[in-house]
Amino acid sequence: MKLLITPIFLVCGDGIQNLRRFLLPPQRIYYLSLEFYMGRTLQNTMVNLGLQNACDEAIYQLGLDLEELEEIEEDAGLGNGGLGRLAACFLDSMATLGLAAYGYGIRYEFGIFNQKIVNGWQVEEADDWLRYGNPWEKARPEYMLPVHFYGRVEHTSEGVKWLDTQVVLAMPYDTPVPGYRNNTVNTMRLWSAKAPNDFKLHDFNVGGYIEAVLDRNLAENISRVLYPNDNFFEGKELRLKQEYFVVAATLQDIIRRFKSSKFGCRDPVRTCFETFPDKVAIQLNDTHPALAIPELMRILVDMEKVDWDKAWEITKKTCAYTNHTVLPEALERWPVSMFEKLLPRHLEIIYAINQRHLDHVAALFPGDVDRLRRMSAIEEGDCKRINMAHLCVIGSHAVNGVARIHSEIVKQSVFKDFYELEPEKFQNKTNGITPRRWLLLCNPGLADTIVEKIGEGFLTDLSQLKKLLPLVDDEALIRDVAKVKQENKLKFSAFLEKKYKVKINPSSMFDVHVKRIHEYKRQLLNCLHIVTLYNRIKKDPAKAFVPRTVMIGGKAAPGYHMAKMVIKLVTSIGNVVNHDPVVGDKLKVIFLENYRVSLAEKVIPAADLSQQISTAGTEASGTGNMKFMLNGALTIGTMDGANVEMAEEAGAENLFIFGMRVEDVEALDRKGYDAREYCDRLPELKQAVDQISSGFFSPKDPDCFRDVVDMLLNHDRFKVFADYEAYVACQAQVDQLYRNPREWTKKVIRNIACSGKFSSDRTITEYARDIWGVEPSDLQIPPPNLPRD
Repeated sequence: MKLLITPIFLVCGDGIQNLRRFLLPPQRIYYLSLEFYMGRTLQNTMVNLGLQNACDEAIYQLGLDLEELEEIEEDAGLGNGGLGRLAACFLDSMATLGLAAYGYGIRYEFGIFNQKIVNGWQVEEADDWLRYGNPWEKARPEYMLPVHFYGRVEHTSEGVKWLDTQVVLAMPYDTPVPGYRNNTVNTMRLWSAKAPNDFKLHDFNVGGYIEAVLDRNLAENISRVLYPNDNFFEGKELRLKQEYFVVAATLQDIIRRFKSSKFGCRDPVRTCFETFPDKVAIQLNDTHPALAIPELMRILVDMEKVDWDKAWEITKKTCAYTNHTVLPEALERWPVSMFEKLLPRHLEIIYAINQRHLDHVAALFPGDVDRLRRMSAIEEGDCKRINMAHLCVIGSHAVNGVARIHSEIVKQSVFKDFYELEPEKFQNKTNGITPRRWLLLCNPGLADTIVEKIGEGFLTDLSQLKKLLPLVDDEALIRDVAKVKQENKLKFSAFLEKKYKVKINPSSMFDVHVKRIHEYKRQLLNCLHIVTLYNRIKKDPAKAFVPRTVMIGGKAAPGYHMAKMVIKLVTSIGNVVNHDPVVGDKLKVIFLENYRVSLAEKVIPAADLSQQISTAGTEASGTGNMKFMLNGALTIGTMDGANVEMAEEAGAENLFIFGMRVEDVEALDRKGYDAREYCDRLPELKQAVDQISSGFFSPKDPDCFRDVVDMLLNHDRFKVFADYEAYVACQAQVDQLYRNPREWTKKVIRNIACSGKFSSDRTITEYARDIWGVEPSDLQIPPPNLPRD
């Protein structure tokens, strides 16, 4: 592994970025995210450096198997799901597009927990991913920086001072991010918390030496563990510390780099901040790094003595905000009392920002007190709170959603008042995935098949997949694509049989639903369909059924009771179905334990059917949907998130679209959703619900799923029953097409050919041009072994 790393580090870090200034536009992009779900690095590095075949051969000569070596590497699971994985794809694209970009986050000692299934229940285990070290990172103690917490604020004649603070040190660890075969390597810099040597030193004088040393843990806890919540806000002080920690360290680093304009120079050279927004672009990945806005103001006003209005203009021009969710429980609202204690100066700055913002709104809409209340960054009430999304919108020059339908919802509902105030600020940037990891790396058979037909240009310009459209009826291509899928299914079947001891029928339809477990993602709708299929088989065992292997996978947040119940329900249904001799190999249900990036790389190439069935208007975009499309699975889904644009690109007739649209959901909300009405009308639904309720799937604990049934019948925000009939009917169409392998594969080819839009290269190109004001470059930096002119 060392041989691979050494050449990367020759061109990694500040050196390459300084060199770049002679080759590229000078602006640097800083992508701030509290999550980077990177997965494994070895194979990705070999693919992007064009070394995979050479390494494979060299390892083989040593009598070893490269695949076995790759399996030893731990996933870097520093993310929960879509948001963190998107950040990882973006880093790959920014390097591949030759942008001078840095990812900044936290080096969590423990990433997303490892999931074990014990008696059908999720059990969490700590993810000690650093146990054996991480060969891809390089500690950079020379760039260690102080971060301040607590203390008090003093207004003096020389300006504002933040005094008596507690200091924690931020130690950077750099990981190389290689672009695809362009000799460009960017840097992901993750911060780790360290206690300073004088931490609680006064305790030494009273003989409290041991206590003082043990107390160092309190400081170092900041980077100990990733909060395992997806689309849910948990207002814990430690989480707020994490958010400020990454922002404070990162901004010091950004300003150091901005000031040192000479090659390799670390001494301050620039003192004027006029050109700061021309040199620096900061992208906030959701509201988690929102404190970058008041922190940049604090640095400019308190430390650099820039006047307030100028500082505010610089801050707004520098920062841009990506919104990732419309679910109210996911939006960050921090108690003012917590801010007052932890970050007193930032609270003052937020109040000042908010006051000027409200003065501006009041001038434009005189007398509209309700509008002022709605648009304030401070929410009044029993507990005064800071609305971080409002702070992000107020303090950014660009706000974007992550799929067209989501960006419209953002404008029309979540930030409606802000959109009316500054419509030019709002944009859409539909998410994308990197085709290097999500095709070339995970599905080499399919990549080779495509290369044979259209060349390899699509790997850096995914829109070239359109060249496959004229070949949809090409018998050789149809045969090759079907063959690759079958090989992937056989390989994955062997993996499943070894792990789960369940005999898999590799010619069955692989029906896959993998993502975080959440009510809005509606794994329960899938469960109801499985039970319905089971009942149909039992009712008429002699009838010809399309055999299915249904796989559901994903982690539930440890404190999310209903999500954990969903996992128990899936495993309980699986227990009954998989052991029923009448069913045989017509239906199998597998819960994929510990779903993560490296498991996604195995299951996605093997899938026939991709389930994307969230309630319309709830999934901001989704990126799993894109991975399945690119890898030759057909989608069954609602008109939600990026599914809408996938249907537009490939033609709705080439996806299985069902269920309510956003306007139908809104109409049902106005009318009132009555779940029992659907049960009374649909006998198959009633039978399935009664079975779950009565303990048919949990004979040892008949009341096990009482909470699930109670939620579905009485307070289901996501209207599972309302889409049940359309979903089951749509699944029947899936069966019908699957019976005709040639027509199925033609649809698969058409989907692959139309998936070009969903490359993260396209997404990042749009961010670069529309938000950051830089132009991507296909310039190849000469390799480090060639002499430079």
